[in-house]
Amino acid sequence: MYPPSRKDFISLTLNDPHSHTYNNGKHRRQSCWRKWKQLSRLQRSLILFLLALLLIFGLLSYPSMTEQWRGKQCLHNTQLTVMVLLRDSLKLMSWTAYYTFISYSFLLWTILFVVSTGAVDRLAAVCDAFRHAWKGYKEYAWGHDELKPISRSFGEWFGLGLTLIDSLDTMWILGLKEEFAEAKDWVEKELSFDKNVDVNLFETTIRILGGLLSTYHLTGDQLFLEKAKDLGSRLMPAFKTPSKIPFSDVNIGKGIAHPPRWTSDSTLAEVTSIQLEFRELSRLTQEPQYQEAVNEVMRLVHKLPGKQDGLVPMFINTNSGQFTHKGVFTLGARADSYYEYLLKQWIQGGKAEDDLLEDYLQAVEGVKKHLVRQTGPSRLTFVGELSHSRFNPKMDHLVCFLPGTLALGAHNGLPGDHMDLAVQLMETCHQMYQQMETGLSPEIVHFSMQASDGPNLIVKPADRHNLLRPETVESLFYMYRFTKDPKYRDWGWDILLSFNNYTKVPGGGYTSINNVRDPVNPGPRDKMESFFLGETLKYLYLLFSDDMELLSLDKYVFNTEAHALPIWPSPPK
Repeated sequence: MYPPSRKDFISLTLNDPHSHTYNNGKHRRQSCWRKWKQLSRLQRSLILFLLALLLIFGLLSYPSMTEQWRGKQCLHNTQLTVMVLLRDSLKLMSWTAYYTFISYSFLLWTILFVVSTGAVDRLAAVCDAFRHAWKGYKEYAWGHDELKPISRSFGEWFGLGLTLIDSLDTMWILGLKEEFAEAKDWVEKELSFDKNVDVNLFETTIRILGGLLSTYHLTGDQLFLEKAKDLGSRLMPAFKTPSKIPFSDVNIGKGIAHPPRWTSDSTLAEVTSIQLEFRELSRLTQEPQYQEAVNEVMRLVHKLPGKQDGLVPMFINTNSGQFTHKGVFTLGARADSYYEYLLKQWIQGGKAEDDLLEDYLQAVEGVKKHLVRQTGPSRLTFVGELSHSRFNPKMDHLVCFLPGTLALGAHNGLPGDHMDLAVQLMETCHQMYQQMETGLSPEIVHFSMQASDGPNLIVKPADRHNLLRPETVESLFYMYRFTKDPKYRDWGWDILLSFNNYTKVPGGGYTSINNVRDPVNPGPRDKMESFFLGETLKYLYLLFSDDMELLSLDKYVFNTEAHALPIWPSPPK
């Protein structure tokens, strides 16, 4: 509390050559101005700069403004702590000094504000996008798997609150504590895995198990680890197969697993992209069965015949443990995250598992040898597919995970030409957005390899949809972290603006669209995938954040659903 205001006056007497006595504010201002002009230009510049900084900190001295900025920028806890300390220290300043520095530094503060708001606005825009998406989910799909924003209803896949759990760590990272507290309350009181429902092993592992483990590490709250342990134990029947290659589906209530109705195969990506999560569960619980099960899968795949220079087929049989549909190689759907998890398991385990590194390095060489090509007109580098020795210039948007993965490997000491390829592929993934009328990438593109002036990218009518996927912004995040090149931030910003222009639903939420080539009628599909909140917006926030220690890539490895897990200490040699 400040004391009641008092009308105190200070009289300053100055003598002039005519011996008149002055008590005049105008003369005081003129005297101060003369003294100011007597300072050197360097002295004046330094004073103005310091006063501008004090003004910035002074503005933060108002609790209401701190709260407003907290909401607008989704500031990180560390930033908020610094702001509070600065606010408290400024309370010691006299009001006379306070108003003096405000008056002198207003102009410079305005300039600094204009210069600095670029990054601030981008972070705020991501937070606004998340809140808008969350608003729709909370109002129309709370506790359900997915929001249908157009019809203002929900879709159910497993009945486990998929979007809510996938979003937990994103809310924590963005500093949305109120939304996080509501979601945590649902997890504590409503989330139960004791239900008669079939779930996909892969999707449940990367989204729910990964989300719970990541949130446990960020918060230290035992609730999330207990839920992860319960789920992990219920997924283990999937590994009870003749070959130890897991079934694709498991009933988490009955403890019975089975392959899809139409085949006894599992996709390779699904059985080799659950390792980060199960290994971490074993480390936390000191129960080795989780890590043993997924490590056995990697050992089997490591020695299987049927690879081509490290490239693997898309399917593996759960009875025989052998590859099927041999001769077809892609880095797109059904195989993509196999390559990603080779590198990330090696990093997670302290770079001690040589088989994983060997398989990854061999695979990258296989990609460069068999799948990398350039377009004819503008020399865009892309990754195609190989089917029985026949090359197909087709590239899924899913393949845009690869620039980030290659950059991560180069950051961890792998060959420098991996980074060169990452830069080239990142440009191509950017063009997949830039050349579309909506600024959003289609699900699949075909590339022209003809030496003509025609279009580089060809999009077939069935491939024109956009599902709010994260792979390109994921790679932009890695590329910016490792190069600090601002163009990657600019490209991410363009993507966010396009999401807002063409997929944002007024009542809340974002929707997938049918046609990225039609800005007038993009054709909303009435579905918001959980990964839009769990991955896409998270990677955009991390891309725009200046805090390089926020989920440092030297301390954390992200699973294929953008859930951060800690890198283990290197084992003693």
